[in-house]
Amino acid sequence: MAPDRANIPAGQRLWDLSVTSSGWAVSGDVTVRSLSGLQEALQNPTQPATGEITLDLSQLGRMDTAGAYVLERARAALAGQGLELRFVNLSPDHAALLARVQQAMPKVETQSANPFSLALLLEKLGRMVAGAGQFLLELHAMLGLFIARLFWLLRHPSEFRLTALVHHCDQVGWKAIPIVALMSFLIGVVLAFQGSVQLRQFGAEIFVIDLIAISILRELGILLTAIIVAGRTASSFTAAIGSMKMREEIDAMRTLAIDPATVLFVPRILALLITLPILGLIANVMGLFGGAMMAWIELGISPGMFLARLLEDTSARHVLVGFVKAPVFALIIGVIGCHAGMGVGGNAESLGRQTSSAVVRAIFAVIVADALFSVFFAMMDI
Repeated sequence: MAPDRANIPAGQRLWDLSVTSSGWAVSGDVTVRSLSGLQEALQNPTQPATGEITLDLSQLGRMDTAGAYVLERARAALAGQGLELRFVNLSPDHAALLARVQQAMPKVETQSANPFSLALLLEKLGRMVAGAGQFLLELHAMLGLFIARLFWLLRHPSEFRLTALVHHCDQVGWKAIPIVALMSFLIGVVLAFQGSVQLRQFGAEIFVIDLIAISILRELGILLTAIIVAGRTASSFTAAIGSMKMREEIDAMRTLAIDPATVLFVPRILALLITLPILGLIANVMGLFGGAMMAWIELGISPGMFLARLLEDTSARHVLVGFVKAPVFALIIGVIGCHAGMGVGGNAESLGRQTSSAVVRAIFAVIVADALFSVFFAMMDI
């Protein structure tokens, strides 16, 4: 016998479900106005389960998306009971509607655990290397675009946006002075304190001045400044350009014959090229000042003695080595920040992902570049 439909008011049941020799048959209309009880009736078979139930839809009248959804839900529920519900004798329109609804049904994604193997490991490593190579090529293209637009602006100075450059110099340089100065001062204090503790064991406290000077002027001053600027500036560049890309402002600029590289990239990267050496100078001064203060407190080395030994024993090449790195670090930070901004998609999740990625990549690239500089200067005995 057919599923029980006694509890369904006749006024709401415009369909009829009957048992045939091969399964079930539905007749009437299966629409949103007449679905009461149909799904429950279909999901409770009353005939012996043979593994497959056919549902004859030859007498089916009207069917909308809600009706097709109920039929698909019933098929999925019976599949969970080990039964297969097969639709037969469908009209082309009903078959097309069921196919569209079935395609739109949510799918449960199951991730199979891939067994560990050397081939999979090598494949993953190869994809990472290929992705890194592609990323480096894109950065190279971004750097070339910046240089090309910069030379174009040199030939057409009237197109240069001085206001934007001043604004970005203020954002990148002036507003970063407090954190850079405080960080460098504390680094100088830590170096002087730790150096005095170690050198006192050998009676060589006076050499703490050389330790502070060489460490800050060659490495730590400009490196830590670049790391702080990378955290502040790479993220701000990515967020600003990415937000414009999300709001399709960059497309609007191209529509108005405004080159985004000239307007967005050049002022930002040029501001970094100008302000990062200045921030490095401030970091060096504050680092030496912090080291001198701690050497005076901890070792009794007066500021006059500190300055005299600093000028006497510290070569100018240490200062030049530090400042040579500044333009390279500025290019790295600016190019990575602008590239990440242009890589933002059309949603906020992409913006957040690219912003965090830009900070990590910029800091990593700055540290790698500093290591390469250190190796090069050591090989050249500079």
